Amino acid sequence: MPREELTRLNGNGTCGGEDCPNVYRAENGTLIMQGGISEAFTPPPGEALVEIPEEVLREAVRALGW
Repeated sequence: MPREELTRLNGNGTCGGEDCPNVYRAENGTLIMQGGISEAFTPPPGEALVEIPEEVLREAVRALGW
């Protein structure tokens, strides 16, 4: 799905670019996380681990009104 179909839930944060860690909401209500690849453990096939700064997640939660 193209990025244009997603709702970005956080602002520009500290890096101000499009490829920063981000949280998006898809039309079906799921959340999509963008961040640096983490190797904390090996996830099951078809899944990945990403790291995002806490401030990005806090901003997304505020945007959702949680």
